[in-house]
Amino acid sequence: MSSTETPRGPVDSSRVPRYAGPATFARLPRLDEVGRADVAVVGVPFDSGVSYRPGARFGGNAIREASRLLRPYNPAQDASPFALAQVADGGDIAVNPFDINEAVETVEAAADDLLGTGARLMTLGGDHTIALPLLRSVARKHGPVALLHFDAHLDTWDTYFGAEYTHGTPFRRAVEEGVLDTSALSHVGTRGPLYGKQDLTDDEKMGFGIVTSADVYRRGADEVADQLRQRIGDRPLYISVDIDCLDPAHAPGTGTPEAGGMTSRELLEILRGLASCNLVSADVVEVAPAYDHAEITSVAASHTAYELTTIMSRRIAEARTQ
Repeated sequence: MSSTETPRGPVDSSRVPRYAGPATFARLPRLDEVGRADVAVVGVPFDSGVSYRPGARFGGNAIREASRLLRPYNPAQDASPFALAQVADGGDIAVNPFDINEAVETVEAAADDLLGTGARLMTLGGDHTIALPLLRSVARKHGPVALLHFDAHLDTWDTYFGAEYTHGTPFRRAVEEGVLDTSALSHVGTRGPLYGKQDLTDDEKMGFGIVTSADVYRRGADEVADQLRQRIGDRPLYISVDIDCLDPAHAPGTGTPEAGGMTSRELLEILRGLASCNLVSADVVEVAPAYDHAEITSVAASHTAYELTTIMSRRIAEARTQ
């Protein structure tokens, strides 16, 4: 989209009820309706990499349904993201549910195609396995990227049942493959039991810093966001949000819940504190609606994706004015 074109925004909810019509993200146009987008929202209905409860293959559409209530102006960031940049729903990347290796390759190829158009990606999972091919593709465009990984778990384990590609291993693979800037890696919201102390030792050797959910509680969202901004600087940044970074009270609909997590308010405030960062793409994963109640999890996920989309749209608009 050129600087002279006006983005096509969401359906007007004063004319068409929010519960009517197709459930695209935030009721935005489909990608094929606008030709190309600055930010493409895409789903990856895949959960063959989970180690406990399945169901995240339905997460993307649950997030889209919950996003019907999102509105076009974001007061927390003082921005209208869908007016600043063309945001469109790119539909789903259809992947093989029986072959993890093939699914990883399919996601990577599709991400290459979308990023090749100049779009940034806001991906709706799916399980966390998909972060690896997305990071490969983003790094192919930007070089090794900084990573903020919001999650109850480290996801830097080596293998599960001998499998290298699972939802618990993507960031170890990403470090091994050199697609991450190891001077700017952080987990946020981790908590709960581990297999052993060696898990933390291995994680530190890969370059990760850790902000636990207890750290967020004690220090507050503003201080945590400030620390993360300083660590990231202006490096190209990828943010990966496993919705289980939230406490099960705020996100019951997920595959591997852990007690003692962040509130949805804390997550959103930390993300808003990162608004000045160079966010090049992001994902929200592990929403499993079969375990959800009253759309609590998908509502939290839709607002998380909204804040991430706003950050990207603001950055795109700023770059155009410069």
